[in-house]
Amino acid sequence: MTGQGRPGWRPGSGNGAASRSGDAGPATAGVRVVIDLRPVQDPDRAPTTAIYLEQLLTALDEDPIPGESFSFLLAAERDDPSERWSRLDIVGRRLLPPTRLLRSGALTVDPILLRGASLGAGWRAERVGAAGSVYHAAAGALPIASGIPIVAAVLDLAPWAQPEAYQRGLATRFGQRIRARLLKDAAAVLVPGRATALEARRLLHVRQTRLRVVALAPRPVFRPEAAIDRSGAAEAERLGLGPRYAVYAGRYDARQDLPTLLDALARLAREPAPPLVGVTNASWPPRICLVGATPDDRAALSRAASRAGVADAMAYAPALPPERLASLVAGARFLVQPVHSESTGLAALEAIAAGVPVVASAVGVLPEVVGNAGILVEPGDTARLATALRVAWTDDELHAMLVAAARERGTGARTWADVVRDTRAVWAAVARPAPFL
Repeated sequence: MTGQGRPGWRPGSGNGAASRSGDAGPATAGVRVVIDLRPVQDPDRAPTTAIYLEQLLTALDEDPIPGESFSFLLAAERDDPSERWSRLDIVGRRLLPPTRLLRSGALTVDPILLRGASLGAGWRAERVGAAGSVYHAAAGALPIASGIPIVAAVLDLAPWAQPEAYQRGLATRFGQRIRARLLKDAAAVLVPGRATALEARRLLHVRQTRLRVVALAPRPVFRPEAAIDRSGAAEAERLGLGPRYAVYAGRYDARQDLPTLLDALARLAREPAPPLVGVTNASWPPRICLVGATPDDRAALSRAASRAGVADAMAYAPALPPERLASLVAGARFLVQPVHSESTGLAALEAIAAGVPVVASAVGVLPEVVGNAGILVEPGDTARLATALRVAWTDDELHAMLVAAARERGTGARTWADVVRDTRAVWAAVARPAPFL
């Protein structure tokens, strides 16, 4: 993906695109990597983290290197997902008690629990050809005083960007302070884009020298060559979406700005329905398919849409497997992403990889991801969002330009092999032998 920064980029060091797999670069030695796999076991709690870990480990499994091995931390009460990565050298699995039952208290308990679970995981890794050991943290919790360097992938800054929503209780505030301190002290902090790097410096006071931009990649099914049903007709027909629809694929919490989306649709509903060339029975205002809402989310959204007078503009789809989601997105007129906080831009990244334009808030990493392949508006601006939705829905000439830009932007985009290469380079740079116990 162009414009998302190169591996090792630091705020203030200049712009540049991430290098491709074919670029020459220093060889990296394998390391012993300790990873908390609980998000993969329970993807509904942290869907972006689950996708990140699944894609990272799949790409690692496809290209194993000598001396590289893994020790996984797993929730005792759930199935072990690591068996799917058969080519990885998995030297240990540690089972953890279900701290999720503690709710906000888990933020305080997990760092201590993870410290105990990771102690000894990297011991003597260098004797089997590893450069040393690291703890790769992608989940919310990090170990305290683990004895091995921590490489932390920051995929969400909402807890600190929106403390009024995510730090309401005393236990939550204390737990997030611990997380912030551990992130600040990590050997390296990986962020998906330049904006996320700057936010990490501002909110968490992470040192510039420890920040590394490692841009993410779309899942393979969102690529045109992955034989996606480009029309999305089967999914659209199954969901009763009609000949033209847009997709919202995100979470349903304070990170998102769905009230502004409903207000924008209500504003459009008061306007006459515009004629659409070559399209019959198209809805007005634009039909938005919201993917992955829980029954409670759907009930709340339905009530809010009814109050706004746009209930008929809303359609709902359950959480879909990646192949079906890719088909649905590929057949959409555009993806809509109204947000207050966005650190990865993964949904927009995958839509663009499928050749679909994006209408989104100009927040976080989204301007880097979307570029000229969509329309960006200021968050909370109902009038401008309504205008963006209208032109993306009705202006075929502009839409064709945005589609062309998305396809050009997606051509030669990063893959998860690129993400692995950049991540391995960071592991090799910070790894060190684990202390003797």
